[in-house]
Amino acid sequence: MKTNSLDFDAQALREKILDLAMRGKLVKQDPNDEPASVLLEKIKAEKAELVKEGKIKKSKALPEITDDEKPFDIPDSWEWVRLGEVFDVTSSKRVMKKEWQNEGIPFYRAREIVSIKNNRPLKDPIFLNESTYNEKIKVSGVPKVNDILLTGVGTLGIPYIVKDNKKFYFKDGNIIWLKNISDINSQYLSYYIQSPYMVKEINNGRGTTVATLTIIRAKDLMIPLPPLPEQSRIAAKIAQLFALLRKVESSTQQYAKLQTLLKSKVLDLAMRGKLVEQDPNDEPASVLLEKIKAEKKQLIKEKKIKRSKPLPPITDEEKPFEIPDSWEWVRLGEITALVTKGTTPKGGKSAYVNKGINYYRAENVAFSGLSKESLNYIPLEMHEGLLKRSILKEKDILITIAGTLGRVTYVKKEDLPGNTNQAVSISRPINSDEIDEKFLTYTLTSLLQQVVKNNKTTSIPNLTLRQIEEIIFPFPPLSEQYRISTKLSQLFKFICKNKSSIS
Repeated sequence: MKTNSLDFDAQALREKILDLAMRGKLVKQDPNDEPASVLLEKIKAEKAELVKEGKIKKSKALPEITDDEKPFDIPDSWEWVRLGEVFDVTSSKRVMKKEWQNEGIPFYRAREIVSIKNNRPLKDPIFLNESTYNEKIKVSGVPKVNDILLTGVGTLGIPYIVKDNKKFYFKDGNIIWLKNISDINSQYLSYYIQSPYMVKEINNGRGTTVATLTIIRAKDLMIPLPPLPEQSRIAAKIAQLFALLRKVESSTQQYAKLQTLLKSKVLDLAMRGKLVEQDPNDEPASVLLEKIKAEKKQLIKEKKIKRSKPLPPITDEEKPFEIPDSWEWVRLGEITALVTKGTTPKGGKSAYVNKGINYYRAENVAFSGLSKESLNYIPLEMHEGLLKRSILKEKDILITIAGTLGRVTYVKKEDLPGNTNQAVSISRPINSDEIDEKFLTYTLTSLLQQVVKNNKTTSIPNLTLRQIEEIIFPFPPLSEQYRISTKLSQLFKFICKNKSSIS
């Protein structure tokens, strides 16, 4: 998912870095490093000694890794191993709900591990008293620095590296405990667990959807094991690159906020008549408005459009700011002949065809125009029949009235033939030669934000057709409309370096 307006996909880059690292392609191999095969023998010997001393339990032998199981090639100095070969994979002693306290020693479930991992405050934290804690650790022991805890429910496989010796306990069945008995680089393993391949394995093991990560499944997971020094080099390089990505993300987010602020300021100046100079030779908007009203009256008389419910007069209290003397405050319904919404095809999605009439949904309405991405199509007979009332015409003004509210665009010739669904309203200018549809789109984009903000306070946010009709906006002389929209286009291209989100 792209994180900002500069087409910078940070998450995809992180995943690529992790993928390269886990294949041995992020840092160079050093021939002087002791190979992972030697490290693996040391780990096996150390585990055997710990079992002999009764410090860990003897585990059931894990199946040998076959060539068919290995998902990708790794360097010769590396080894494919199962997680249970290099860690003591276990969990905690069960804690009953009645033992939970409101204060004391922190008790973590999977949700707390996720919050700690993401540096978020804990919601409704749970605690154990000292005596309960001491009773449990007598049996299970305590996690030590560089041990790893993995979430086993909810969002699976989120790794948390124990960083200090502060007391805490955790819930069995919720969290898998990887005891780091041989000084494996915990940060390297944590990164590997977050790599695209491992995330897929943890969440979709053996091709079936799983709801939990059990100790048995965790032991069986395969990991590529580099020599110890290379583990450290990989972890350091990933940390360095991720830090750089965070800086770039921060910069691009700040830039995006600045773009938004500048565009908002420019739009505000335009709507107040302060972006371009007024020309005393322009025909005042009052004259233009009278022409439009007369034309609308004639169209109603000829039954070419329907008479709509009278719009309320605009009071001085409704006018949000001062405008030039040659301008007028108007409602959208005064200058449009049609305010309606699209139609849902009979049968819903089953009515769509592979090739036919463009059928625009709310997600296709963007400030930059009608997007053809994920565009659906309907058959011609449906377009001209059941959906006849929502046939689009060039220069129609479209506004999203459900879902993401208040996105505005106008219909261009290349968008036709087209139709739209019930989440989009259609406003058709009385005479498109007397209104600059581009200016109108800019204006509505600016002024609809407050209407949208008010509507988001309701349980089901939407805009009604009456609200669309009653939108109040400043209406300049036609020549000034063109001058404003031209200047706005120029400024937005400059602000966004030719990558404007409004054009």
